[in-house]
Amino acid sequence: MPKQHSSAIDPADVTFLRVSPKLTTVRLISGALGALIFLAITSLPLILKLTGVWAGYPAWLAWIAPAFVVLVAAWSMILIPRQVRAIGYAERNEDLLIRGGIMFHRVMVGPYGRMQYVDVTMGPLERAFGLSTIHLHTASPGTNAELNGLPAAEAARLREQLSARGEAKLAGL
Repeated sequence: MPKQHSSAIDPADVTFLRVSPKLTTVRLISGALGALIFLAITSLPLILKLTGVWAGYPAWLAWIAPAFVVLVAAWSMILIPRQVRAIGYAERNEDLLIRGGIMFHRVMVGPYGRMQYVDVTMGPLERAFGLSTIHLHTASPGTNAELNGLPAAEAARLREQLSARGEAKLAGL
């Protein structure tokens, strides 16, 4: 996996690995499906107005709701590739770093000694593209983290690695 560009908040001398570029396709498909469902719902008043069933409904509102959905969906689809390129992770001796964000950069540090368990999931769309999501669970719900778009083999390797490091850190307490 290629090195990810660094941000001002990234720790020095850390190489972040990118998630799979297939995550872009998965997010585009799921976003398009969600947008189509929402477009169908918001277009219902327009359809009823045009067929004469709901003649009293304001025409401007009937047109603006679906148009707004189309604009928001298009903007989201444009941002998805850049959002996926911003996601990265790095394994260090004491913790796992996860970064993301386009406008608002974020670097999350997950200390191995605080991890209670590591969970790997695959939804139907992820499974079709050979991707997984890894969830890091800690004692505090606010510090749980997830990393989307990992190839299944890398997610399995990372789960075992994180679990082993977490057990080793807990044994030292």
